[in-house]
Amino acid sequence: MEEKISSRFNEQILAEARQRYGIAADNIKELGGFESFIYGYKKDGREYVLRLGHSLRRSPDLIRGEVDWINHLARGGAGVAKAVNSEASNLVELIPDGQGEQFLATAFVKANGGSPWKDGTLSDEFMLNYGRLIGKIHALTKEYTLPNADWKRPQWDDPLMTDTSSALPDIDPEVLVLLKKNLAYLRQLPAEPDAFGMIHQDAHTGNLFADENNQITLFDFDDCVYGHFIYDIAMVIFYAITNNPQPEQFCQQIWPHFWRGYCEENQLDPVWLREIHPYMKLREMDLYAVIRRDVPDYEDDWWISGFMKDRREKILAERPYLDFDFTETAPR
Repeated sequence: MEEKISSRFNEQILAEARQRYGIAADNIKELGGFESFIYGYKKDGREYVLRLGHSLRRSPDLIRGEVDWINHLARGGAGVAKAVNSEASNLVELIPDGQGEQFLATAFVKANGGSPWKDGTLSDEFMLNYGRLIGKIHALTKEYTLPNADWKRPQWDDPLMTDTSSALPDIDPEVLVLLKKNLAYLRQLPAEPDAFGMIHQDAHTGNLFADENNQITLFDFDDCVYGHFIYDIAMVIFYAITNNPQPEQFCQQIWPHFWRGYCEENQLDPVWLREIHPYMKLREMDLYAVIRRDVPDYEDDWWISGFMKDRREKILAERPYLDFDFTETAPR
């Protein structure tokens, strides 16, 4: 979290947020958080999550757009963590930080279950339901009407959502050249209504829970944007196979089930499957830049160090992130 945000947080801010949502002081606990302060709390026998973001990072209207879309998905039956109202019936509460800006409080129903990973793998049933969930989200997105034009979320390539292009000139100008080349390709793809709309953009397994029946609840929609549906799909595969010792074989195992589930809920022209690779490449370079910029001691983290091993050499060699043909293996 940026120091200019974390330094403004204090117990008075939290106490005000508790009052706005009617949370007893002994019924709340800190859960951590990377870009926001996250708390778990209990109220009336149910469990919820309280998120405290800041207007320096996201405007109040952007948060309103996020939670309105989440609740549209929830009303449509998608497995997402629904946003809930404050005591004043607001989905977003603005709490002054004393320096002319606000902390933005939002609350969500707590997702059931836990991590879907079992013994280092993902079950066939989970992957089928995973595909169904992403497909259902995309189908519901086609029906979504923004209630207030001021709440519109950014496009997928808006600098607000990723500033790695501005960081790379100093960090690695050679990688920046390849990032710009990849962005130029992705930006010329058509924004067709059946393939483009609001997407989660970060729907990996760290942002969802699965219960004992492999029913999934997706959360953390902070990065939701207008983008290609295939971007969501690419991120699912990107994170599922990263650091797997045999990524192609693992993808061969999980992909057919995911795609079959997806097609049960939403129809996406299979021609879009070839765009999984450039979107995976985009995330590879973005993640490389963010780690180089923000994580100086990444060797201490097994996941990050695994991802970063020979990463610069692989990027400069313009190797696909994954040697896999999605168009051949996807059942029609």
